[in-house]
Amino acid sequence: MPCKHVTLKRVPKGTVIHEEKPFIHVLQSDLRAIRCDHCYSKTDLLRCSGCAYVRYCDISCQKAEWPDHKVECSRIRTIPPNLELPNAARLLAKIIMKLKRGGDAEKGFYGKQSFRMFKDLMSHYPDIKSDSKRMEHAKSLYGVLIDFLGKDSLPNYPEFLGIYGRMIVNGFSILDGEMTTLGTGIYLGASTIDHSCTPNSVAVFSGTTLSIRTIEDISDYDWSKVRISYVEGLGKKEERHSELWSTYYFVCDCKRCTEEESIETAAVCQACNSIVYSNQMVCSKCDWKASDAFIEKYKEAIEFCNFQHQEMKNVAYLDACKLCLKKEKGFIHPASLVHAKTLDLAFEAAIQLNSWEEAMKLGYELIPVYRKFYGECHPLTGLHLMKLGKILLYLGNENYLEILERAEKIMRVTYGTRHQAYRRMLEPLLIQARGLLGQIVC
Repeated sequence: MPCKHVTLKRVPKGTVIHEEKPFIHVLQSDLRAIRCDHCYSKTDLLRCSGCAYVRYCDISCQKAEWPDHKVECSRIRTIPPNLELPNAARLLAKIIMKLKRGGDAEKGFYGKQSFRMFKDLMSHYPDIKSDSKRMEHAKSLYGVLIDFLGKDSLPNYPEFLGIYGRMIVNGFSILDGEMTTLGTGIYLGASTIDHSCTPNSVAVFSGTTLSIRTIEDISDYDWSKVRISYVEGLGKKEERHSELWSTYYFVCDCKRCTEEESIETAAVCQACNSIVYSNQMVCSKCDWKASDAFIEKYKEAIEFCNFQHQEMKNVAYLDACKLCLKKEKGFIHPASLVHAKTLDLAFEAAIQLNSWEEAMKLGYELIPVYRKFYGECHPLTGLHLMKLGKILLYLGNENYLEILERAEKIMRVTYGTRHQAYRRMLEPLLIQARGLLGQIVC
């Protein structure tokens, strides 16, 4: 339901302007053995006695999920043990079954009188029809659902395509406190929120409950002014636009995309170390002009780093990151997005290797990067500072409390003090850090 703060003319950052339960949701299949299928908690779980496929915290979670699980429970028992039902197929099946039992009348409110129903969601039907990859995906899922639910339980194919389109275009990734994807949900009211690569709000989750929290002050508040980002902030403009078009069928025209001069692949001036834009290769500060040899080395570095970034999409390797940094030095500007992605990957790789001194150095270098590409107040900026503070605390570095308190300032806004990310991840570190400081003072 909408938060009472939406009646204010000026909404300060950190305000919960919207809360909503999902119309339907599905936990990722690779997590079903370790997380509750209803609330997504990670605890001791009990198998569903009917299908033995999903797990729940207790009987209360099982009862709460039963209306959405009832039909699929009997169908799941017919699936061979070695086969995995695709997440998208399971989500579609749940939507179809809910619509058949009256879910088409459910309203998702985003104001006192404003609401959206499932039929009101944009399906982008013409775009889906002309998208060969989407049509192939939809056809494949339709075949899976014929086997899973039976053809008589499915709508006709054009109606199915409309439901498929609404699912694809309006789905939210349900995230944990560390911004890791746990599942996918349809949120009717929140689906009205538009995108910006420089958002003023962020979607955070407690279990499957979605909250929209402002990360900037919004003057003369109106729901139409709320913006969240649909895509990764460290993505290049072409990557962001490609993802937005392939999933949502629009191209962003926010300030970051239209007004700011691109520094994504900026080179570094050999005379004064200023930013040199790749489409010019001439320094605007001192008129230094890149030689053919420099341009060749620069392009080689860009190509090498882009390839390595793609290779490390799932797992980062510190040695590969160091090679990227070596290639970048003297050619790619430290303010570029290419360098930012290398640092981000290197930081995570150093943590995985327990290379704490190196992680500390990289963590400090990443602070201005996160502020630049995610903003001063963003969940990922706060989480980064918390990770760095934890490393400093472990190393006994005197700056640990300062960094953790900077993380707290951000996470109070982006999560609130009752969210698990604050209470279970940050608060124990703060208590430990302040306790150690007290011992030192004494």
